[in-house]
Amino acid sequence: MRKWIQCLTAFAILFAAPTLTMAQEREGPLRIEITEGVIEPLPYAIPDMVAETAQSEDLARQISRVIAADLSGTGLFREIPRNAHIARVTNFSSPVQFADWKAINAQALITGGVSVDGSGRLVVRFRLHDVFAGEDIGDGLQLVGTTDGWRRIAHKVADQVYSRLTGEDPYFDSRVVFVAETGPKNARQKQIGIMDYDGENVVYLTGSNSIVLAPRFSPSGNNLLYTSFESGFPKIYLLNIGNLSQQELRTPQGEMSFSPRFGPDGQTVVYSLTSGGNTDLYALNIANGQGQRLTAAPSIETAPSFSPDGSRIVFESDRSGSPQLYIMSSKGGDAQRISFGQGRYGTPVWSPRGDLIAFTKQSKGRFHIGVMRTDGSEERLLTASFLDEGPTWSPNGRVIMFTRETQGAGGRAALHSVDITGRNLRQVPTNTGASDPSWSPLLQ
Repeated sequence: MRKWIQCLTAFAILFAAPTLTMAQEREGPLRIEITEGVIEPLPYAIPDMVAETAQSEDLARQISRVIAADLSGTGLFREIPRNAHIARVTNFSSPVQFADWKAINAQALITGGVSVDGSGRLVVRFRLHDVFAGEDIGDGLQLVGTTDGWRRIAHKVADQVYSRLTGEDPYFDSRVVFVAETGPKNARQKQIGIMDYDGENVVYLTGSNSIVLAPRFSPSGNNLLYTSFESGFPKIYLLNIGNLSQQELRTPQGEMSFSPRFGPDGQTVVYSLTSGGNTDLYALNIANGQGQRLTAAPSIETAPSFSPDGSRIVFESDRSGSPQLYIMSSKGGDAQRISFGQGRYGTPVWSPRGDLIAFTKQSKGRFHIGVMRTDGSEERLLTASFLDEGPTWSPNGRVIMFTRETQGAGGRAALHSVDITGRNLRQVPTNTGASDPSWSPLLQ
């Protein structure tokens, strides 16, 4: 899928906090460098893709709109309205009239063609153009799928454009699992749902007859771990997303087991177990059933998360008197505290890139989503509200999704996302209240 950028003459936009700097015209690819304080999004144009068969007219328009929504939704790109377009693209193979796109200040142009063949296959072709250089950025691509899967193809095209213009890994072709919430606040019904990253194509994986919490994807994206109160006490379940078969994880004897998360090998699960009034971290190999106790402190240890290489675990503990963040070997042993700011820290999650840890912080009556380096340095708070909690990372480590709940008897939980620079705070559309998101790996 990846066919990377050829050298082109273009304007390279460099974004550096706290103000925007425009680089001089130079030799090199059209590229956004994403750091702190991005202010002016890169202007791009995407005319409706050309419908190359009669059956593809609606699909061509819909695919174009999803691509535009993906790109503009990052806050890094700004679509030039179609009513401002001078040129009209009526044939995918025709030469691009770059002067017409340069006249409306488009820096990037996306063109495409959509067809449906006799067997019902959907074929989407696209090209990405550097308007000022008057050349293509990389090779054109052709994607083939079913008409039912048109949204996935649109996300894949947007992923290619995003990666070619930013140099970063993609994330649009992914899913999010979450807890759907309905009913009044004092009698809330909860069930696990799964959807595209942008809130579309929602499917419910469990019923609402018992409380479910904190679903978490496996590294393959095929299975989930979650906590259920079906038995009256919290227990951990493993759910196959494909056939919806589920099984309870057999953990050591204890009153409660909860807060599970997969290791990067997809076989190891780390979780909290309460026994004899004490809550510690345990690891379990779900293939052979072998387990290991990782902590033995007279305090509450919970919310564990593996580093991408599986060598370390970050977790929450109140061993110092208030909830703080600690890191230890994935085999257990001594832990090092990494949070030292004012307030209470929890729900840490290691970035897929391995360089940052996202967390929830409570301070001075407000809740925040923040990030810090793995040694605790460079702490930055990205949000603030009555209740923000439970961060999860996009597959490329660029965006964080979390739960935000409004206050009062009518308070409602909803999913939001924010860039790791603290910009582009957005609500993720859902049909119900929603909490506890977990972002999947990039789909295959």
